[in-house]
Amino acid sequence: MTHPQLDRRLGLADAVVIGLGSMIGAGVFAAFGPAARAAGSWLLLGLAIAAVVAYCNAVASAQLAAAYPTSGGTYVYGRERLGPGWGFTAGWGFVIGKTASCAAMALTFASYAVPGAEWLQRLVAVAAVLALAALNYRGVTRTAQLTRILVTITLAALAVLVIGLWASGHAGLGVIASASGEPAGSGGVYGVLQAAGLLFFAFAGYARIATMGEEVRNPRTTIPRAIPLALGIAVVVYAAVGVTALAAAGPAGLAASAAPLADAAHAVGLDGLGPVVRIGGAVASLGALLALIAGIGRTSLAMARERDLPAWLGAVHPVHKVPHHAEMALAVVVSVLLLATDLRGVIGFSSFGVLVYYAVANASAFTQPAADRRWPRALNVLGALGCLALVATLPWQSVVAGVVMFAIGLAGRAVVLRRRRTEGA
Repeated sequence: MTHPQLDRRLGLADAVVIGLGSMIGAGVFAAFGPAARAAGSWLLLGLAIAAVVAYCNAVASAQLAAAYPTSGGTYVYGRERLGPGWGFTAGWGFVIGKTASCAAMALTFASYAVPGAEWLQRLVAVAAVLALAALNYRGVTRTAQLTRILVTITLAALAVLVIGLWASGHAGLGVIASASGEPAGSGGVYGVLQAAGLLFFAFAGYARIATMGEEVRNPRTTIPRAIPLALGIAVVVYAAVGVTALAAAGPAGLAASAAPLADAAHAVGLDGLGPVVRIGGAVASLGALLALIAGIGRTSLAMARERDLPAWLGAVHPVHKVPHHAEMALAVVVSVLLLATDLRGVIGFSSFGVLVYYAVANASAFTQPAADRRWPRALNVLGALGCLALVATLPWQSVVAGVVMFAIGLAGRAVVLRRRRTEGA
């Protein structure tokens, strides 16, 4: 069956920007606090481990996207390389987990943009979701244009913060070195791995480039270049911000903070940088939300094409060439979640879903023939083992929620397939 296709409108720069918009989100403004609580003075080791695991996953995604340049990301790769069940597992984890992430990111944006009454923040969060969904509806080039603006503002805010902290005269590598003899958090090796998990999720958005593979020009060359390039820039940004925050506030100061970058500025007497952090956090959250909406829409489109989701979600707009039904449905679901629940503290299963998603990607890449390989299989093995190690660091509540989420999806799929076989008999 021939499905309506999306237009290939994104070049290398567009793809890199969309990846950066996904990775340099609100996590860079918040992740260093809980990571420092887990790893203490060994925070930067956790960041290095996260970067290695992310690189393995990124090259697996890039290699697969070059061979299967269509919408859907690992949902498609899992189906093609491992079988429909594995593809569904990856797609289900991505769509359900990232839908919750959309709601959480919208709430994060609202908390930065309009501090105050909770009801007002919820309304602002809904307005942000509807506005970004409407912009996505107008075409992928509009999405790329706005993402470029948001990423530029976010990087500018981070640059002002980093330069300001070092220029204060109170930040220095000695602050980090003085704590080098301290134990790595309360969990030792476990604490370092937990920090790696937290930081991995903060910049694991390179999959957004792969999920939009049907809209990238010359995908066999563009995507393998865009994904590592976007990840490399993001890792450099995270390393610069992490070193600077540690040099300003120290491991103990970051560990005790709910707003680590704002508190790092306070530690060196630069409270005037507070508005910079607030603007940067709001804009970064908005950029990550925009990329999430685009990525979930494309994965939902791919799943609808294979009847793993309702076929209605597989519609492509005749003019704007976007999965408009999938994006409209997502906006409605996220808006309901925003008005009915508070997902900021209960989205651990999203992390579980992301790790399963990338484990399937690594397994899929491992099976590719030599003609399609661009990186050694050893990286696929390392990436899969890294995903499993990070799963082990998740709180038990997150693991239980993740297992329940997948059980519901797989059981529902089994019921649907049995009904189809019965009706076709």
